[in-house]
Amino acid sequence: MKNTAVRNLEPKALWNHFAEINAIPRASKKEDRIVEYMVAFGKSLRLETVVDQVKNVIIRKPATPGMENRKTVVLQSHLDMVHQKNGDSDFDFDTEGIKMLVDGDWVRADGTTLGADNGLGVAAIMSVLSDKTMAHPPIEALFTIDEETGMTGAQGLQAGYLNGEILLNLDTEEDDEIDIGCAGGIDVTLLKDYEEDILDQGNFAGFEIVVKGLQGGHSGMDIHKGLGNANKIMNRLLSHIEKFARIAQINGGGLRNAIPRESNATIACKTADVPKIQTEFNKIYQVVKTEFETVEPGLSCSLTETASPEKVMSPMSQAALLRAVEKAINGVYKMSTEIDDLVETSNNLARVSVKNGQIEILCLTRSSVEEGKMEVANSLKSSFESEGFSAEFSGSYPGWTPNKDSAILKVLSNLYVKMFQSQPSVVACHAGLECGILGTHYPEMDMISFGPTIKGAHSPDERASISSVARFWKFLQEILKNIPLKE
Repeated sequence: MKNTAVRNLEPKALWNHFAEINAIPRASKKEDRIVEYMVAFGKSLRLETVVDQVKNVIIRKPATPGMENRKTVVLQSHLDMVHQKNGDSDFDFDTEGIKMLVDGDWVRADGTTLGADNGLGVAAIMSVLSDKTMAHPPIEALFTIDEETGMTGAQGLQAGYLNGEILLNLDTEEDDEIDIGCAGGIDVTLLKDYEEDILDQGNFAGFEIVVKGLQGGHSGMDIHKGLGNANKIMNRLLSHIEKFARIAQINGGGLRNAIPRESNATIACKTADVPKIQTEFNKIYQVVKTEFETVEPGLSCSLTETASPEKVMSPMSQAALLRAVEKAINGVYKMSTEIDDLVETSNNLARVSVKNGQIEILCLTRSSVEEGKMEVANSLKSSFESEGFSAEFSGSYPGWTPNKDSAILKVLSNLYVKMFQSQPSVVACHAGLECGILGTHYPEMDMISFGPTIKGAHSPDERASISSVARFWKFLQEILKNIPLKE
């Protein structure tokens, strides 16, 4: 894929590296092709290139002349990207490269996620490695796998692979922010088998309910915006018409770290109740539409006649599902009392699947406080177990505790003021960064995170600011010139 318009943007080296990796499918847990590419890239530069036991890639570049006595810097980004697309987008993530468009100051994709999270960080590191004139200290480039669905790359990285004293994580999404902390997370999976009833086809009509047009977004960075959750909205619609409706199947949301944008359900009702269900559906739709008209102007909910399903949930199973989803915590649970405007604890009700006698519900619970994380996870567990579900916890990872006395923070803050004549925002974020996990392996490493401005990450609205990428690249080069001497 050429993506010529993107390749002609400045800085050219960075955008060309981004175009190259965006031509390679790189879903979480399917990183073999991008790992192979990065290994070939490192070896083509005749740099020491290592693949560890979980397939993280480490490329080492010696310091430029005169910089040998500076501290070794680890430049870190993750190779995988979130694969999300619009429902009407004809695109195969397993075989196709991302189709990119230039739209004013923005680069976006055609109906899919862009992969700027964290592809722009990867491309920036590649640009440092391939540059022959830039001044920099000894570099260890760490490209991790599977950040988006469990951070198993960071978790699997063992002590002893890295020698760096400073880590620059290039995975945040506002270019005026310097990040010094993040939330931890845990995956909550809720499962239940249900009984099915066989319908008398002559007495029932079928309907498809579609919820679409929501913005979606990052379940950490966007969770405070009050955006609509397609699974919660679908549950409200179904609960309101439950008196007439029998659920056959539900397919809502997708990845745990993406706020769900769409949900589809197939239901049946008695033929005599068709006018009633249409009337009641329109009533609740207008209530929901009015509620979200400011924050979700594109929300659309439709009820369309279709063939009657053969099997539906038993009334008891259906009632248990609707009660459980209604009670489930979703969105912001608690704000931080330590840092202004920081979400401390949240949950994303990411996925609801009802099909062939099985219910699967996926959540991602985040918190910068370990006790808060487990409080919400256990609340979900208790709530769903009371309705006959089983609950599983997995993929738990720690948060990153802010260090306002960080030496590298002082370097970045001073350089930012010097270069841009304004103070950066020193923040902690509600997203999951790998710094917390990497810090458990390398507790003495001084860590910081920053990056270019990216909007709509984890959704097909994802876009990256062209001017911000240029600004970020200049900032990164200046940081590398000013790394402190070894002590």
